[in-house]
Amino acid sequence: MHFVEANGARIPLIGLGTWELRGRTCARIVEQALKFGYRNIDTAQVYENEREVGEGVRASGVRRDEIFVTTKIWTNHFAPHDLERSTKDSLVRLRLAEVDLLLLHWPNPHVPLQETLGALAHAKRLGLTRNIGVSNFTVALMDQAVAASPEPLVCNQVEYHPYLDQAKVLDACARHGMALVAYSPVAKGRIKNDPTLVRLGRIHHKSPAQICLRWLVQRNVAAIPRTSRIERLSENIEIFDFALNDEELDAISAMGSAGGRLTDFAFAPKWD
Repeated sequence: MHFVEANGARIPLIGLGTWELRGRTCARIVEQALKFGYRNIDTAQVYENEREVGEGVRASGVRRDEIFVTTKIWTNHFAPHDLERSTKDSLVRLRLAEVDLLLLHWPNPHVPLQETLGALAHAKRLGLTRNIGVSNFTVALMDQAVAASPEPLVCNQVEYHPYLDQAKVLDACARHGMALVAYSPVAKGRIKNDPTLVRLGRIHHKSPAQICLRWLVQRNVAAIPRTSRIERLSENIEIFDFALNDEELDAISAMGSAGGRLTDFAFAPKWD
């Protein structure tokens, strides 16, 4: 298993994202992913599938201490008492004693960051989670969060793929000893006919998605591609038997721009 180490956490470099996975499909995909060798499963309160993710974890037969489970607190639970209660609710749904990583899902300017991070650190001290972090935070917000948090933050989970330049966030993570965890790492499937990735795929006998994921892990970025297809599960994890050279890595990095973002909402922060 390949990991990124960050402020005491060991995060498996490839995981399964479960956004939009529901019901039996969700439980089955989680179970199969773990049987294929995945050890990193990502969910969130707002996905409304924590119960099914927990079912998949139990059905897999893989020991709990081998699986890195992440969930994310939705923004309407950021007030301190609310945060603790909603975390406990998540654990009830997952049927787990603790998660490995608890994240703030998006910034919420309506609750002071210091209060929220105090509550997040308290959840860690209560044993509800082994590690804490943030998601969709800009560089400025990361700096504020690190300064305000009584416990070390281990990651910022953000959208990241070849079309979106995240160099500033990557640098900020490195500066704080944090990992960057990439969601939508294959740009929601848009990379499959990309000429650069297709060309590199031919050289390495890999798919464009595998080239894309390999580029991320070689940058020490953990990636959590979502799929509802069993055949994609095995493809996404079979990226540790080859390496891209510097020229190839640079060619992929050159595809990125600030305008490549696919996930944006009215409540999102002002992006870097």
